[in-house]
Amino acid sequence: MSTFHETAVAAAIAGRLPFGFPVIPEPSTDPGAAGDAVVATFAGTPGARIALQIVEPSRLEDGSDAAPLVDRLHPVLDSAVAVLGPGALGEAVLVDAADVFTDAGTQVFDLVDADGAVVARAAVRIDGADGAVARAPQRLSRIAGVEMELVVEIGRTRMPVRDVLALEPGRVVELDRAAGSPADIRLNGRLIGHGTVVVAEGDFAIRVDRILDGAEVA
Repeated sequence: MSTFHETAVAAAIAGRLPFGFPVIPEPSTDPGAAGDAVVATFAGTPGARIALQIVEPSRLEDGSDAAPLVDRLHPVLDSAVAVLGPGALGEAVLVDAADVFTDAGTQVFDLVDADGAVVARAAVRIDGADGAVARAPQRLSRIAGVEMELVVEIGRTRMPVRDVLALEPGRVVELDRAAGSPADIRLNGRLIGHGTVVVAEGDFAIRVDRILDGAEVA
């Protein structure tokens, strides 16, 4: 089970990674790692060590393709530790990922795209967090501005291309669920809950009926 600090750091990383698409962090069920990782240590209260792997660095859209990966990821790490409060981020270095991802006390997160594909991985170890839990809600405000796409889906269908091309005003397209069924609530493409579509002040809205836990989402 991840703690507040590790989850907040992972969310900050997901919001700052320079991909051309949104990603969300999910606690990984595979703490192992192969290859190299960019690692930096944060001196603060609490302190932290953060390791970051990018599956395909060529997919980063930061305009710095020729720069070393360590330099390209330093702004991401710097934003991540901001949620922990005052402190200093040490120099980022490239190390064997297995040495840090499997270290005791480390929480590993898969950073996934809308299709659930892992595009990066983060390993977060929090040091000296005692006494800092009471300040957690205030620190959450540091990532409160990270925007994520929330979509309400009332149903889907699959159609041959010829039927799509034949669509015209007035045509009724049947969806894959019955009228009155709960709508799906998706955050950055991932199903997180169910709700009922309602009208609020003349606009469509969603009344949240249920939020799924991690096991149900998986």
